[in-house]
Amino acid sequence: MFLSNDGGVRWLLVGLGNPGEQYEDTRHNVGFQVMDEVAGRQNKPIQRLKFQALTNTMTISGEKALVMKPITYMNLSGQAVRQAADFYKVPPERILVVSDDTALPVGRLRIRPKGSAGGHNGLKNIIQHLGTDQFPRLRVGVGEKPHPDWDLADWVLGKFTGEDRTAIGAAVKRAADAVECILAEGLERGMGRFNG
Repeated sequence: MFLSNDGGVRWLLVGLGNPGEQYEDTRHNVGFQVMDEVAGRQNKPIQRLKFQALTNTMTISGEKALVMKPITYMNLSGQAVRQAADFYKVPPERILVVSDDTALPVGRLRIRPKGSAGGHNGLKNIIQHLGTDQFPRLRVGVGEKPHPDWDLADWVLGKFTGEDRTAIGAAVKRAADAVECILAEGLERGMGRFNG
């Protein structure tokens, strides 16, 4: 018996960020940049509005995935993720979330199979909506705020400049490599290769 192609997907790939021109290329939008890189390699723009997200379905490393950029703003990202997960019946272990991380140096990648939100409001909301923290995440370092008195929101909503801009450009490409590796060879392999 052959399987009908019902449009089902095995993975959700979720890049976190904020919609709108004013947020483009900010530290908080690194997740969007990684998804754009993944989609660009497939020549498939992420532009179909579904589940309160810009989406596209693509086959990556032989796995059918829904690539998502929630447009709910960061703090409500979980709404979009939950809708898509429910619709496609994708379990948490196949929901890969890509986000920025201020605790990591600029350009450093960290892949984890599960864990706390680590103060990240997007991850916090996804955990809340899924009712579990048992989903893999790929965090891209955007650097700590340079001064303790600086407001964290101002820092993450700022744009990369100088060397940081170059470093993050390379990190976005490496993060897309990591996504492809995880889908092809599994999370453990991805962690071994990309956790710097």
